[in-house]
Formats: sequence, C-alpha cells, structure tokens
Amino acid sequence: MIKVSLPDGSVREYEEGASPFDVAKSISNSLAKKALAARVDGELRDLMRPLDGDAKVELVTANDAEGLELIRHDAAHVLAQAVQELYPDAQVTIGPVIDDGFYYDFAREEPFSTEDFEKIEKKMREIVDADYPIVREVWDKDQAIETFKKIGEDYKARIIDDIIPSGEAITVYKQGDWFDLCRGPHLPSTGKLPKAFKLMKLAGAYWRGDSKNEMLQRMYGTAWANEKDLKAHLLRLEEAEKRDHRKLATQLDLFHLDGLAAAGSIFWHPKGYQIWLQIESYMRRRLDAAGYEEIKTPQLMDSVQWEKSGHWGKYRENMFIVPDFIPEGDEGVDISVPEDAKLMALKPMNCPAHVEVFKQGQKSYRDLPLRLAEFGCCHRNEPHGALHGIMRVRQFTQDDAHIFCREDQIVEESIRFCRLLENVYQDFGFENIAVKLSTRPDVRAGDDATWDRAEKGLQDAVDAAGLPCEIMPGEGAFYGPKLEFQLTDAIGRVWQCGTLQLDYVLPERLGAEYTASDGSKQRPVMLHRAILGSMERFIGILIEEFSGAFPMWLSPVQVVVAAITDAANEYAEEAAAALRKAGLRVETDLRNEKINYKVREHSVQKVPIIAVVGGREAEDRTLALRRLGSNGQQMILLEDACRDLAQEALAPDLKSD
Repeated sequence: MIKVSLPDGSVREYEEGASPFDVAKSISNSLAKKALAARVDGELRDLMRPLDGDAKVELVTANDAEGLELIRHDAAHVLAQAVQELYPDAQVTIGPVIDDGFYYDFAREEPFSTEDFEKIEKKMREIVDADYPIVREVWDKDQAIETFKKIGEDYKARIIDDIIPSGEAITVYKQGDWFDLCRGPHLPSTGKLPKAFKLMKLAGAYWRGDSKNEMLQRMYGTAWANEKDLKAHLLRLEEAEKRDHRKLATQLDLFHLDGLAAAGSIFWHPKGYQIWLQIESYMRRRLDAAGYEEIKTPQLMDSVQWEKSGHWGKYRENMFIVPDFIPEGDEGVDISVPEDAKLMALKPMNCPAHVEVFKQGQKSYRDLPLRLAEFGCCHRNEPHGALHGIMRVRQFTQDDAHIFCREDQIVEESIRFCRLLENVYQDFGFENIAVKLSTRPDVRAGDDATWDRAEKGLQDAVDAAGLPCEIMPGEGAFYGPKLEFQLTDAIGRVWQCGTLQLDYVLPERLGAEYTASDGSKQRPVMLHRAILGSMERFIGILIEEFSGAFPMWLSPVQVVVAAITDAANEYAEEAAAALRKAGLRVETDLRNEKINYKVREHSVQKVPIIAVVGGREAEDRTLALRRLGSNGQQMILLEDACRDLAQEALAPDLKSD
C-alpha cells in the first residue's frame, strides 16, 4: 500500500501502482472528470502515470494556471497531428506554449496559407472527438533517433542527437498512430482538450533561432478552457487592434519611425512631443516635491567604466560600441579602426554615471539620502525582431533616479517611493497595481550574504508599505533584487513599468563612499528606481489605454475654435487668443467647410473640446462647446469658458482638492 497526502491534510491509502486518476476517482466522480493532471510532490505529472510510492498529490483542473498551460500544450500536439494527417510532407520541429496560446514550427516546401486554417481546425476537432488516449513511453536515445529518421522526421532526430545527453531517458507521447518527442506532461486523452481553440497567424522562424539555418513555417494558435474565455480573448484582441498605438499615431499625427535613423528610433511630431512634454513636466513637479535633484550625464562613456560596473561582461552584446579615434586619409576618409583605439559605449543605462556624480566632493551621513533624477536617454541594441512601435525601441528615455542612502534608511526610502509611484499611476488613471519581488539570479554579482541583506531589505519595505507581493525566484538584476510594479489597462492587459532595485554591489565596484557619524568611510546603499519605465513605452501604453482620446491635460490640442461662417472668423480668432492666454492649447478652423464636417473631422482627431462660433456667438460673446463623445452642446460665456476650461485642463497634481 502507498500513502497519499491531500491538500486538505487528509491521508489516504491506495494499492501499489495507483495513479493520480485513481486518487481523483476515490474522492468523487466529478473530480475525476475535471482532473487534467497532478502535482506529485510538487512535480507536474500525467494523471494516469502510476505513483512511485508515498506522495503528496494535488489535482490540477482547467481552473488552475497549470491546467490551462496543459490545454495549450496539448492543442499544439493536436495541431501538429492534424497538419501531418492533412499534409504528410510536413515535418514537425518544436511546439511550445506561449502567452495566451501556442505555436508549432513546421518544415515544408510548399507554404501554408491562412486559408488552410479552417481545414486544419476541422481536423483538430476530429482528433478531439476521436478521444485518443495519450500514452507516455520512455525510449533510449538511439532507438528514438532511428525511429524518427525512419518516418522522415529529420528535425526531431537532430534535436535528440544535439540536445539530449547519451543515457538520458527520452519521453515520447502517443495519441492514436501519431507520436511526438516531449517531456510532458499531457492530458489523459485528446478528448479532454476543450474545442475552444483557434489558429491565429503564420510567420517565418529560423531553425533553432539561428538566421544561418533554414527557414521554417510557424503556425500560431490560441486555446482556452472554454468557449466563453476564447470569445473574450478574441474580443480583447479586436479591441487591442483598434487601440494599436502605431495606427493611432498615424491617424493623430504623433510620431513616425523611418529607415533614415537606426531601427527603433523615433521621430516625434509636434503633437506627439506635446504629450511627452506634459508628462515630463508633470514628473518633474512630482520629483521636485519628493526631494529629488535633477542631473544630466553624458551619452558616451569609456569602456573602462562599464568594465568596473560589470555591465561590459554582462551586457556588452546589447551595447552600441563606438571607437574613440580620428579618421585619417588624404583622399576620402579611412574608416578602419586602429587596434589600439579606445572603446566608448552609448550608455544602455544611467546608473554608473549617477555614481560618478555622487562621488564628486565629500559626502557625509548628513547628506543622505541623496536622490538624483535624470530623464536619461539610453541606447540598447535590441534585436530587429523584438522591436515594436514605441513599445520596444533601441533609443529611449527613462524617468530614472538613484537614491543613495544608509542601510537604516532603506525601508523608509522604499516606502516613500512606493507611495509616489501609487500617486503617479492614479493620476494617469491606473488603479490596479500588482507588485513582484524578483530575487537573485543564477548569474549575479556579490556574495550570498550581500544578497540576503538586499532581499530582506526590499521584503521589509514591501511589508511596511502594506503592498501584497508575489515572489519571482531568480528574476532579479545581476547586481541586486528588484520590485516590479505592473499595471492593468482598460482591456485587461498587464504592463510592467515601475521598478525599485536595491544594490550593494555597484557602490562597491565604483568606489562610492560617505563619512559616517563615527568618522569612518562607509558604502552607501543604492536604490535604482523608475516609475514610468521608458517615456516612449509609457506613452505607447497611454495611447492604447485612452484609444487616442487623452484626458484634457495630456491632449496635444485641447480646444478647436471652429467658425460656422466667414463672418465669425474674427471672433473665432479673438476667442482662441483668449483661451490661449488662459493657458490652453488651442487651434482655429476657419476653413470654408460645413460645421458638421469640421466637427466630425476634429472628433476623429480626438480633440476634447470643439468650440463652435457663429454670428450669434460673436454678438453674445459666447461659445457653443461640444465635448468629444457627446452629441449635445453647452452655451457658455467666453470669459467663463476661459476660467472653467483652464481649470479642467490642469494636470492632476496642479488641481486644488
């Protein structure tokens, strides 16, 4: 007999060879039907796999995160089986689970088309209806290579030969006559896979991710626990498509990207840059009120500094390297770089430069905490395939700051930062904030004792701030643990923006010190922190959050004064001048067009207020205000409009309670 411990604390006995399915069935038939897999002593396993002995068993259903991941994993296998039944010339390679779905890479001479999706999905549903048992088998390496080669699956054979060490057990999962190399686990049968799946798109992908290798065809899909969740996901995608910041940027004339500049570099247009300036001004006021001092540091720094900081060894492949030499040559320019040329790098982050500012002059314990802020322009050599509008770029500006403090000030400074971050996010309309604590990675600087202190310091700060926090093992920066702050947008997407990182290592490496109260020299603790993250990405998030219809304080144009007739043009200009004097961003529309056309056009441009003026308004010195999204209009005296709209257009931190 074997003993099985259950999550409720009870212990049950079963015959040798019992499986988690037997455990589920002994509890209730309903649970046995719902169960998809099990955690056995913490390891996720197949539901039908016999237990090795006494164990703690937790059953997994579609309501669990692991259950949904299993569904997507099995959907990938069912996709591969369907493709190979329909197109026998297709070879399968890999098919992992990804956010919201899965993909499978196929090797096939003839290209797939999205028109094939309907036929493939139909075949997938047939495989589900067939309810093939999914059976786990263990093969030796030579047997696996020979078997896959025999059926023409050269890529699978290469995976086994290249990746799996000799002597290691190889698991293969069979469903019907089809089988695939896989670590598992899987559902008990294909019939357990909900039919809430859909193929989404095709893309090219290099074998093993190497551009020197052959190109494969990647087929993406999404899979959910039920049809309701699938429909909700598809609606979110549809809404996200409408909100795409790249499309809205073109429609609203905010920015563009151009091959004339390095990929991932942005040309900001007047309207887009106006949004930037409003955010930057707002953040400056917040930082000033919170006791930060703003600095500016160089773009190019000697590689020696990056070697000292540790970034050269850890991050060099993502840095833009610039040799420091003067080209020579009588005819034309000789651009060959001398071997002894000093190397410089465009900064990928601001922290080493901030340490250098801290080191200038003597610092006392009385000077701490010292909060240094910079809207620092950084460059990172991101892969071309990772670039995405202004959400992922190569040149970006961080709302960066570093707090140099004593160890006894860590908790207080961290709490102050958390409160500042909460207030900023609320001013932009984000109320739902999640906090993650990322702990030491495998590759890191500093000893374990230093990491113990750093992780405890951040945990104590989070606890003191009263913020619930999820631990993310191994996800910290190489020099210290970090808090990550995630916000949820209007359609339920999660964005990681703010960070707080506690660092004992960099001050040590770069020689930062202060004089303690006893006269001794001590190292400050360094808190790396950002709220928005990168200005570019945060603006992209805001564009999609508001669908381009920004709150009035951020809107590039806050009011358009539109004349009904030429006779009202003079008053329209006068009204616009008065509104500008009140501090509003105003344009006039004096074109010889019908007023309905003007209103419709400026509504498409997401202008918050359209002030319509004609002969009557000119005579009465009034404005007919039309608000974006409203069909009505408000008659108001020009003098009152200047006062009320100016108050309405203030940034949240400037409004009186």
